[in-house]
Amino acid sequence: MKFLFLLLIIPFFSFSQTKPAYLIYNSKGKQVSYAKMKKACTQAEITFFGEYHDNPISHWLSYELLVDLYQVHQQKLILGFEMFEQDQQEILNRYLEGKIPVNKLKDSLRLWPNYETDYQPLVDFAQKNQLECIASNVERKYASLLFKKGRAALDTLSSKIKEQMAPIDFPIDSTLSQYAALNAMAAHMGGGNMLASQAFKDATMAKFILKSLKKDSKFLHFNGAYHSDYQQGILWYLHQTVPGIKSVTISTVTQVDIEKFDKENIGKADFIICVPETMTRTH
Repeated sequence: MKFLFLLLIIPFFSFSQTKPAYLIYNSKGKQVSYAKMKKACTQAEITFFGEYHDNPISHWLSYELLVDLYQVHQQKLILGFEMFEQDQQEILNRYLEGKIPVNKLKDSLRLWPNYETDYQPLVDFAQKNQLECIASNVERKYASLLFKKGRAALDTLSSKIKEQMAPIDFPIDSTLSQYAALNAMAAHMGGGNMLASQAFKDATMAKFILKSLKKDSKFLHFNGAYHSDYQQGILWYLHQTVPGIKSVTISTVTQVDIEKFDKENIGKADFIICVPETMTRTH
């Protein structure tokens, strides 16, 4: 009877082992463990968790990494979010301090449609453990204004509003591969300042990450992978100000077969979370 049970269970076990939900690779395409990624993030000044916004594996691992980094750094850990914009910082702070309930937060802010499932667990963990959270992104209507009318349109904004964004004369390196791809996309789509708008967000996030860093603090920033892939985007702006800052980047990719790393994904980040293309989405 025991032998029959083993005959039945072994094929099932073998089949289950061929269906991993994710694998992690380093920048050279070598498979590594979560423990190795965690150790590198623990030692970095800033970790950029580049997610696919609708990918459940991204969101689960971002939460797990947050918990693990907190166990090491405690209140020295600071969180940053592309998903919150600078004008939302005050309301976010009030929620973290327990001064407003969650329904007030949801009524007061422009939250992403997947906030409750994907980002609220991070924010609630921060609230419970008294971690500072930074709304690092520029207000979307001003990024849209730049997209539609160019930098000159930002000159009319008040000084108070300008404090919530990168300087209007922020530089753009259009030779960066990520930005070059955006330029090509913009040309195909018929115009608009797509590159400038994207760079505006990257420069703003870099500004508030650096502004929020404190002596001996560690920073964990959550953003779409495109903003930090290939050490570009936000990181390019960081390194203009602090060239030697120690950072780790994480990216998310999807593949048909995650057990054979696609060459096109080599170099995207220090650690690359590879998820099956058939993975369900959060929204």
